[in-house]
Amino acid sequence: MIRKALATAALAAVALFAVPAAAQAEEAGYTTQGPAVTAAPGEAVSLTFTGLPANTPSTATAPDAVTLAVLKASTASKPTDASGSVTYQASATQPGTYTITVTAGGVVATATLTVAPSDTAGGGSGDDLASTGFDLPVLALWVGGGALVLGAALIAVMTTVRRNRGNA
Repeated sequence: MIRKALATAALAAVALFAVPAAAQAEEAGYTTQGPAVTAAPGEAVSLTFTGLPANTPSTATAPDAVTLAVLKASTASKPTDASGSVTYQASATQPGTYTITVTAGGVVATATLTVAPSDTAGGGSGDDLASTGFDLPVLALWVGGGALVLGAALIAVMTTVRRNRGNA
């Protein structure tokens, strides 16, 4: 009986301390996901972060290889607009994947900037396989398929005619 009372008291004590901590965790700040952008080396792209507190100063940080705005800086600051979004310009000259972090109030948002090597930038995603074989036009496929269907129909008609002549 004493074990049950001690267990109940222990659960009540845990609940007493855990519930306020959980409530404060929601107010302390959370992380939102920003955009994921692919760019060519040196190309400036716009990264728009949403879900931030409205009309709040924000700070963007990036690795040293990334240029924020027009300055060669790894940190930039702007206020968010009335809808809680802010846009930063970012560029990098070295191929790779970079994480840009924006903090506004207690909210942290992250974005991913992928700089593709110059041989795949603009022309494709880099995931394309090399073109091999012969590119046959669609019209030629339809003509070939139609010829096969007509040939099968001709064989069926000729077989039926031969069987009818043999039975007559």
